[in-house]
Amino acid sequence: MLLQASNITKLYGITPVLQGIDMQVLERDRIGLVGVNGAGKSTFLQILAGEISYDSGQIFKSKETTIGYLAQNSGLQSDRTIWEEMLHVFAPLIETERELRRMEEQIADPVLAQDEKAHQDLLDRYAVKSDWFKDHGGYEVETRIRMVLHGMGFGQFPPDTIVSTLSGGQKTRLALARILLQAPDLLMLDEPTNHLDIETLTWLEDYLRNYSGALLVVSHDRYFLDRLVTAIVEIERHQSRRYTGNYSRFVDLKAAEYESQMKQFEKQQDEIARMEAFIQKNIVRASTTKRAQSRRKALEKMDVMDRPPGDLKRANFTFEAEVMSGKEVLQVSELAYNFADKPNPLFQHVGFELRRGETVALIGPNGIGKSTLLKMLTGDLQPTHGTIHWGAKVKIGYYDQEQTHLNLANTVLEEVWGAFPHMEEARIRSVLGNFLFSGDDVLKKVTALSGGEKARVALAKLMLQKANVLILDEPTNHLDLFSKEMLESALMEYDGTLLFISHDRYFLNKMSERIVELHPDGAEHFLGNYDDYLAKKQELAELAAEQAAMKLVGGTGRASHIESTITTNDKTGAASYEADKQAKREERNRQRRVEQLETLIAELEDSITALEHELTLPEVYQDYAAIQERQTVIDRHKTELSTAYEEWETLAEG
Repeated sequence: MLLQASNITKLYGITPVLQGIDMQVLERDRIGLVGVNGAGKSTFLQILAGEISYDSGQIFKSKETTIGYLAQNSGLQSDRTIWEEMLHVFAPLIETERELRRMEEQIADPVLAQDEKAHQDLLDRYAVKSDWFKDHGGYEVETRIRMVLHGMGFGQFPPDTIVSTLSGGQKTRLALARILLQAPDLLMLDEPTNHLDIETLTWLEDYLRNYSGALLVVSHDRYFLDRLVTAIVEIERHQSRRYTGNYSRFVDLKAAEYESQMKQFEKQQDEIARMEAFIQKNIVRASTTKRAQSRRKALEKMDVMDRPPGDLKRANFTFEAEVMSGKEVLQVSELAYNFADKPNPLFQHVGFELRRGETVALIGPNGIGKSTLLKMLTGDLQPTHGTIHWGAKVKIGYYDQEQTHLNLANTVLEEVWGAFPHMEEARIRSVLGNFLFSGDDVLKKVTALSGGEKARVALAKLMLQKANVLILDEPTNHLDLFSKEMLESALMEYDGTLLFISHDRYFLNKMSERIVELHPDGAEHFLGNYDDYLAKKQELAELAAEQAAMKLVGGTGRASHIESTITTNDKTGAASYEADKQAKREERNRQRRVEQLETLIAELEDSITALEHELTLPEVYQDYAAIQERQTVIDRHKTELSTAYEEWETLAEG
């Protein structure tokens, strides 16, 4: 066992943040720590790392256990070069190497060789130190540094780049690279996927999957958690609970657990109602009063279950288009952008189209210009070359990941109401309540909000715009897992056109019908979601590799055939583009309807259960009219339920 935390409690004043948190970390554990924003996840990591105190509980850790902790957005601050900073991790090995070189000089000294005992002692010490150097990876230091720097996106950076000249995101990535090189027994990472593009994310996952130590990770990236962790610890209502499996398994287990607890609670409530009805009916009868008194005593001794708390309050919103746009929404042709102080364009020859109702993802590595392209579409930047043509009746809603459109001096209420002054205050407060801003929360200054809170303010403004085209730049950044799910649901129901940037692969998989991959010299287009994109990229890579192999051995005929195959496939893909796109849209509509039916079925079943329970209550079963009223509603709901089930079964099979 590397670490055990028992009954950890943390208070801020008299307000509890954590109450009785337990966690055990064994060697090679892969644990994901989840919970809504503000649940106390980062606080718990800081406590385990020894950075802040706790009010009660115990933490046990062996003296040999080393812990590495990387806080959220903790950029590396240093005046060293990138290479020097990474080498500093291996200071003991570097010092040992210097000592070995000094010992080698002494061994080669003919004067010392004359003293046989001293010479042998030196050789023995050299052998021990040399073995230690080898066993601790002394000969692989530079290789490890190059591998990690390349994986974390610094492969093209000059090694003598001064760390302090890097951007905030680059400093955060470099801090992550350094802690990976330190390789502690327990690696604790708070939101390590922030500021990482998809390529770097994939490398990090593979690296951590093969990591020799234990991992404790806070992340809102569901794809990352599903690929990496084998256990989930959820912090909810200040307490913790552990589940075996990855994030998707945790969601299923938690839902099943709640359903089981709810059934037990309802069963006990039914039993209590029957006992109370019996007592009320029979307590005054001489012949049955003893039995009624016995039931009363049994009821008093019963350990009454609390109603399962269910989910915490979540953001609740929808996106609607006020007017429908024309069929042709956007045409982009030969688009290019140059920064004034740089000779080469950031990108050029970019072209694509958007049609009404499409959901398109824009992807590419960090720094390629994705956000710049979106700002050109919204008019915040002017293209160096090319044309942007918007269709008829287009109304754009833009979500900026940097939240630059928020006025930090405003309160939450002022920020939203100021954008929609024609609305009544009650309506604005109601909308903010749906985004989890209630009571005095609406009077907080925007500058004092967390990243997740600012994101919710921006989404509230976006919802009220009722735009028919949404342009979203990393909309899931800063949102907790539950808020991401609500955003996905809202966007799935949106009937307008959607263009978005995201490195959240789960979000890409669920939302995108088409992917545009941005390159310095243009853009590639792929039908389908992220998994479809990966499969197509793999297919193209295999064909290209086979083509290169054929050319290498002189197989020009075969290579020409492969080139012809690729060309034919491209033409076939173009010809069937509209059919494939329509099929994707129909499949998405089917999935939406299935989800709507599942929600309706659950609501009808809950309503029937509640009404049937009411029929057991004395004030109802003694009132014939009340019974008839409830039975009529139950019968109607059962008919609706049967119809919903039939449609659900038909769609689910498709």
